[in-house]
Amino acid sequence: MNSIEFRRELHRHPELSFEEHRTQRFILDALRAEGIECREIASTGVLAKIEGDRGNLSRAVVLRADIDALPIEEQNDVEYRSENRGVMHACGHDMHAAVLFGVVKTFAHNRDFEGTLFAIFQPGEELNPGGAIKVLEENPFEGYDVAAVIGEHTDSRLEVGEIGICPGMFMASNDELRYWVRGRGGHAARRTEIDDSVTAMAEMVIRTTAMNTPSCVLSIGRVIAEGATNVIPPVVSAEGTMRTFDREERVRIHTLLRAAAREVESKYGVTVEVDINHGYPCVVNDVMLSYEAMIVATDEGVTVKELQPMTAAEDFGYYTERYPSLFYRLGVGKAAGGSHTATFLPDEGAIAVGERVMRRLALHILNK
Repeated sequence: MNSIEFRRELHRHPELSFEEHRTQRFILDALRAEGIECREIASTGVLAKIEGDRGNLSRAVVLRADIDALPIEEQNDVEYRSENRGVMHACGHDMHAAVLFGVVKTFAHNRDFEGTLFAIFQPGEELNPGGAIKVLEENPFEGYDVAAVIGEHTDSRLEVGEIGICPGMFMASNDELRYWVRGRGGHAARRTEIDDSVTAMAEMVIRTTAMNTPSCVLSIGRVIAEGATNVIPPVVSAEGTMRTFDREERVRIHTLLRAAAREVESKYGVTVEVDINHGYPCVVNDVMLSYEAMIVATDEGVTVKELQPMTAAEDFGYYTERYPSLFYRLGVGKAAGGSHTATFLPDEGAIAVGERVMRRLALHILNK
């Protein structure tokens, strides 16, 4: 099986986070057909291991790809479109997995390298707290000296033949925000007999977005008030997201949000519950690895773009907290459209580019 066939099979049968049972079986079968040692990990993921023919086998490089899909109904008219209604690989995880499959297949058939190569086909990237933390909870690299963890993500702002790298702080942490305002509901015309939960929530939303700074983004994307033109509901709820690059600011904003809730309670006579679901940590690229990757990619004829930090989040951040790590962007062509949309269609020519860069970088690190 080649990498494009592998990718199209995943694309036809996408599965949501931690529901990747068919995906897991398919990957295990494909790896075993190539003679690659592999096993289940993190419930619905796969861990593969390939030992080199020389050197210290306790020295390791870990390659990672995510495998879950999104709850989106695909609109692309392609032969391999999703057959799972309402689910689609709209974020390129099928591309990531195909690149990784191609790389490990090459290593399996030519073991003239030092050390041990691990490959993680990771579940659940799209769902807090993410599959990365579940992988690490199993401590699969105990006894190994992990020299690097390497991952990639498709990017339609880059053309095929380009990759993007940001040394140091790259992607923000993310937290999920949920608010509930509770008070006496009732007839909207009888103001003295009700607590205005709607206005109280409106103020909570405004106070939240007022905390935005260049290094911290807060947005409320959903507000539910089950009232009517003349009915104030007893409960109003809201959900949103928070992204930041600074750990201290993250804690400070959490404190300010809870303080804002107490002030809204006092002003409107309601109760305000704030739930902050701590999500992924920041993705911080190892600076030395970043510049080594730039050299390796350039030697492979790939154009390197140096990127600025972005407020998108990734559970790859858990790996960067524990090991020297690098997460870069793989160009799939501007014609691919936006990710997380029903018409996202990356150029499959990017798979070969991704394989060349990831394989050469892994070899470079292993054979140092």
